[in-house]
Amino acid sequence: MRYFIELSYNGKNYHGWQNQPNAISVQEVIEKSLSTLLRSTTAIVGAGRTDAGVHAKQMYAHFDTDISFDPSEITYKLNSFLPKDVAIQHIHPVHADAHARFDATGRTYEYWIVSKKNPFHNQSAHTVFKQLNVAIMNEAAKELFNYDDFKCFSKTHTDVKTYICKIEKAVWEQKNELLVFTIRADRFLRNMVRAIVGTLLEVGLGKLSIAEFKQIIESRDRNKAGTSVPGKALYLTEVTYPTETFTTNG
Repeated sequence: MRYFIELSYNGKNYHGWQNQPNAISVQEVIEKSLSTLLRSTTAIVGAGRTDAGVHAKQMYAHFDTDISFDPSEITYKLNSFLPKDVAIQHIHPVHADAHARFDATGRTYEYWIVSKKNPFHNQSAHTVFKQLNVAIMNEAAKELFNYDDFKCFSKTHTDVKTYICKIEKAVWEQKNELLVFTIRADRFLRNMVRAIVGTLLEVGLGKLSIAEFKQIIESRDRNKAGTSVPGKALYLTEVTYPTETFTTNG
């Protein structure tokens, strides 16, 4: 049987989602706990890879097992095994060829910014003390819809075969003390959201014009884009799948 795990985590103490040879990852702690519970080495495959320090309000992963179990009971037990910064929401039985990564049709991220020192967001948001022109940042963000090649925002020396992504939403909104950037696409490149945010901040600070922002995208050159903002303020908030993904064969 194949199962999907729906989970969330605070990424502060982890070197990203994916297993690392010399650093702790979210994937590693879940695999160890799940393998202990099922009494069998169990690997999981995530919907994507989040970088060091990045959080997930919703993430999915899948695993295979021949062991019969009650999903709600295993969910409860798995949460008791896991550290406090990782939480399992649900475990869903799915059809045998369902894939947490390849079946995902959309992913949504938020990036949080505060404009002054805030002890309650010290570890969860990025502080920008200078005045930002949010209106011009939103105008620049709309330009993302006119392109599909985002090599300029991708981490260099990655193993991706294509830099093509379809961005469906990109907007800045003030939510109480937080300035939140929400972006949704069918897929994202490594470091892409943090590089987009860093470049849009330069627009908001008056260091780049919208025309120059467009030129950066067209250049396909990571060196021309802005500095990547810190991972601590980035949140994977939603991963979407076709309805049939959660339909079992029997």
